[in-house]
Amino acid sequence: MKYFWIAVILALAAVGPNIFPAAQAGYSTLHVLASRLLLPSVLALIVISAAIWRSQRAISRAVLWGAVAGALATIPLEIVRLVGFHFDYMPGNLPRLMGVLLLDRFAEGPSTASDLAGWAYHFWNGASFGIIYAVLVGTRRRWLGALYGLLIGIGFMVSPVVKSLGVGLFGLQFSYGFPLTVTLAHLAFGLALGFLARCFLAGQPSTLSNAAPTACPCCFAFDRPLVAPRRA
Repeated sequence: MKYFWIAVILALAAVGPNIFPAAQAGYSTLHVLASRLLLPSVLALIVISAAIWRSQRAISRAVLWGAVAGALATIPLEIVRLVGFHFDYMPGNLPRLMGVLLLDRFAEGPSTASDLAGWAYHFWNGASFGIIYAVLVGTRRRWLGALYGLLIGIGFMVSPVVKSLGVGLFGLQFSYGFPLTVTLAHLAFGLALGFLARCFLAGQPSTLSNAAPTACPCCFAFDRPLVAPRRA
């Protein structure tokens, strides 16, 4: 059952980051995909993680703290992205665009509600990537977070999202600063994710492994045993 739940968790966590590229590829609108896939996947992820808390504690903890780490790691990503946007290395405000598409306001333009929806979706994507990282990769090696972030950045630059912006492969038709900004932003995300996930989960291996977690001396408050020790 362990591997079944891992597969279910990974599938549900992957919904959020993939519906935007799917919408930009023309499979449906982001508004429809969010209502039919995103919201049910978020609810299912919460319910399942709570339901298996006792029987699959390591998986549930990876979901919880991976989501927190991923959401927080989105902050340094946004700092780098906003700097790049300030210097005209980026073609637009992506969270604002996502909010407009989520609420189907392309004709009317952005609103406060669409901005909130776009930023919430953006941070949920960060949380989703954090869940996938904690469940699939584990937190024993912080440097894997940096590699993970770089792979996400490359995936973004070759995705239908960038193609739909009309800036060419890797955004080079817009500016040479586009791939630089995206790469640095996702590197910052990965570094922060690797550090935060290690702090929250100690040295937890991939949930696919049966290895025991190792202690994290810098963040001992989160390093609690999965099974309470027996009293003598």
